[in-house]
Amino acid sequence: MAHPFANPFPIIGSQYCTPSEQEIVLVFLTLANGDFVVADVNGSIKFIAKEVRRTLAPNLRIIHDVAGNPIVTMKPKVLTAHSRWEVFRGDSKDLQNLIFTAKTHLMVDLKTKLDVFLANNTAEKVPDFKVKGSFSKKSCTICAGDKDPIIIAKMQKEKNKQNVDSILLGEDNFMVTAYPNVDFAFIFALIVIFEEINRNSRATGSMVANSVVNVDTGLQLAGALS
Repeated sequence: MAHPFANPFPIIGSQYCTPSEQEIVLVFLTLANGDFVVADVNGSIKFIAKEVRRTLAPNLRIIHDVAGNPIVTMKPKVLTAHSRWEVFRGDSKDLQNLIFTAKTHLMVDLKTKLDVFLANNTAEKVPDFKVKGSFSKKSCTICAGDKDPIIIAKMQKEKNKQNVDSILLGEDNFMVTAYPNVDFAFIFALIVIFEEINRNSRATGSMVANSVVNVDTGLQLAGALS
């Protein structure tokens, strides 16, 4: 297939763009507060996304490189009609360091769609990038553009892939392919946001289901006692 970018197209940094296709493994560490780790197919760690637990800033995540330097800070914006995340450079949360914003829509087929707007796209009429897929099915596609979108990266579940350390491809891990000249740090940030939104949706759905069960049980008990 034709490559989407003939030249490097950095969003977070040019050092994360390479002229060759990048295959990385997204590792979900359930035993470490839901942290994410990105490794190459040989198992070398590239990024770590850690959840920062703060009372005034829940769900805040910071992506670090392997040396521990903060690359981006991601935080949900509260009191918005749609789930909305803002991504800032380094450990900043100032608007002057805003890189992009991601806004989600839950589609009728229960798939999630993210509209991504770069910081200079202040009108937010047409998204610069789109993410569409289902984290429960362990797949999503990231595209550049809106009307004629071009695929720039994919996430999918792949077991026993050649040249991939078998330890990396566990039940909660995913293979991410970023095409040449695509900023794979940007791709990683989008997938982390995508999972956070899906995780919150699952938690909300579970709470609603439990509430329905509790109400139904209460009605049954009330009927039995009357």
